Amino acid sequence: MKLQFNKNYLVLAHSLFLIELAIAFIIKTGFIRYTLGDYLVVILLYAIFRGCTNMSVRASALVVLLIAYGVELLQLTPFLAYFNLQDSFTAKLIFGSTFQFGDIIAYTLAIITILLIEHYNGNHKNTHTIKV
Repeated sequence: MKLQFNKNYLVLAHSLFLIELAIAFIIKTGFIRYTLGDYLVVILLYAIFRGCTNMSVRASALVVLLIAYGVELLQLTPFLAYFNLQDSFTAKLIFGSTFQFGDIIAYTLAIITILLIEHYNGNHKNTHTIKV
């Protein structure tokens, strides 16, 4: 993996970050706060990966999906308490505090959406390999 900046993905990431902030601080409950927020955060992470690396579409999508699943599975444990962050608003906002299977579905749908959009835009031909 090599650092390589892509302005389009970084603009998308910045825009999604601002939307996520608005959702987090303005909307306190409901579908938009929880489900749509989880859906958008996966697209945000993907945009960051694609905006800062030369990873392929599929590799970026897989890494982001594994990160999202990993964070969600960590919510089955008291991992915030291990770091004495169980009362931290910011930690709960970033990592969440309760496991929800619906979040796994939202993450998966976000990745499917990404792959469909990238395919439609012709970016599926991006065959960069991951070099460590």
